[in-house]
Amino acid sequence: MAAIPPLCHFGWKAPAFTLPATDGKIYSLDGLKGRNGTLIAFICNHCPYVIAVIGRLVRDAKDLAPLGVSTIAINSNDATQYPEDDFAGMQAFARQHGFPFPYLHDEQQAVARAYGAVCTPDFFGFNAGLELQYRGRLDASRKDLAPDARRDLHEAMRQVAETGRGPADQIASMGCSIKWKAA
Repeated sequence: MAAIPPLCHFGWKAPAFTLPATDGKIYSLDGLKGRNGTLIAFICNHCPYVIAVIGRLVRDAKDLAPLGVSTIAINSNDATQYPEDDFAGMQAFARQHGFPFPYLHDEQQAVARAYGAVCTPDFFGFNAGLELQYRGRLDASRKDLAPDARRDLHEAMRQVAETGRGPADQIASMGCSIKWKAA
């Protein structure tokens, strides 16, 4: 079932975290933040919405890096219920798609809860002060590529890098709900 996250709460501060990544290293938000902005993408390996946009997310991350915007991907899905989202699957997914950014494993789901992440993909765009400026879609594509779609995420993060502020008008992302562990 598709889930839609709420729109941007401008100025909300990014909660700190430290998580393991598919490259075998441990990363903190402080160590990964960009000088002009930070994009955090909650994704997973099996969601058709993520699979549909992953190539464009990789493209946008590469295009944003020279602007001083770093990209971080986090998988918070319960791998017990969804084995394709386990750590080995994450490593294969990152290699397959040539991730130019760290892919972090939020096994305890504490980071997803702290951010209020709802779905995969769920994008959080922060300025240099780690204040939320964008919480919207990558582009008009959902599970099917929309030809000549405006690069909403890229344009928003370019604006954040240049001005410190995101666009006032944002359209929510849509994706599969995060697969939460049983209580």
